Amino acid sequence: MRQRIMLGVSVAVGLVVLIGGVVWVSQQGMLGSKPQQLYAHAVSAAQDGRTADAQARLEELISTYPDSPWADDALLKLGELYEQQQQFVEARAMYRTLVERFPDSSLLAKTQERLGNVNIALLFSPIVTDLDKTHEVQPGDTLGRIATANGTTVECLQRANGLKGDVIRPGQKLKLPKGRFTIVVDKSQNQLLLTEDNQFMKMYPVATGKDNSTPVGTFKIITKVPNPDWYTQGAIVPAGSEQNILGTRWMGIDKQGFGIHGSVDPSAIGQQVTAGCVRMNNSDVEELFAIVPLGTEVTIVD
Repeated sequence: MRQRIMLGVSVAVGLVVLIGGVVWVSQQGMLGSKPQQLYAHAVSAAQDGRTADAQARLEELISTYPDSPWADDALLKLGELYEQQQQFVEARAMYRTLVERFPDSSLLAKTQERLGNVNIALLFSPIVTDLDKTHEVQPGDTLGRIATANGTTVECLQRANGLKGDVIRPGQKLKLPKGRFTIVVDKSQNQLLLTEDNQFMKMYPVATGKDNSTPVGTFKIITKVPNPDWYTQGAIVPAGSEQNILGTRWMGIDKQGFGIHGSVDPSAIGQQVTAGCVRMNNSDVEELFAIVPLGTEVTIVD
């Protein structure tokens, strides 16, 4: 009897060890295809803080198994690792590759969001990329003149070049965006797309007009007002008031009464609730305001 009991205990212990081993092996990616194993090892290494090891596994997966079902996961994860280290050029390359090679990936929306954030981080940094050029300041140059001549804004130049004010000196090298910015508003999706020379820059959620009141067509930004007052029914609602529906920025288009502005009600973003204008979160409209100059083309589609 005692031997049978001991045998039963041994078998039970063996089963527990076996099951635990299977679970551990599965968690470590030792089961499944080689790409899956590489990805699981990378995730585990990243969680343990072994970033270099994680990057090496992901790079091996991407280069050796480019058509694997795990390749898009690997591109996104590698981009995130680069982004965490503020290696924005490398992160952008990974996100762009995923978008181009896997347009039907379930990770596309998340990747575009991260790509947009990286694009803006690069635009507002001193790093010169393929989307930028440099300008040597000449005698008589001002930030305003340089911005106007190159289709950008003073604020964008200041943020990209670490300038605290308007003072520049002859011989100084400034980073400038190379391309022309354009905006497309999709009313059906309540999204605003910012592009530079038709390349994706960032997608922003917006609110548009109820009862299809946002006009369709191609327009231009003709006014830009920071902290605008709101003129309504003969009254003036000052900037900063909780009743001022324009939020912190106004960009008027060449259709009277319509424009892109901020919001005092973030919960309405993503809906068709406005009187016809395009409404954005204040942080988003402030970012966009800093990037696009007067004359920027705005196309609104159903």
